[in-house]
Amino acid sequence: MLRKLLPLLLVAALAAGAVATSAALAGVHRGPAATLAKKRRHCDPNYKGRCLRPHVSDYDCAGGGGNGPYYVRGPFRVVGTDHYRLDADHDGIACE
Repeated sequence: MLRKLLPLLLVAALAAGAVATSAALAGVHRGPAATLAKKRRHCDPNYKGRCLRPHVSDYDCAGGGGNGPYYVRGPFRVVGTDHYRLDADHDGIACE
């Protein structure tokens, strides 16, 4: 009787391992996405392509004539209010 059950038990064990492996891999993919979503909450929604921290006193384009205290490299898009005045020619692209 054990000889008849052994192949079934082996198949069941392999299937359980495959399900556990799939669940583990799915968790790996969710982890960075969750981290990215959390990080986006700490980025100013008015700018896309760079993560500018909201609620800081000022940003200036790196290599420009600004006095900081924060600098950012471009180009990247302005999708809302350009309250840091990074889009000098108002074409929707900051730090060109």
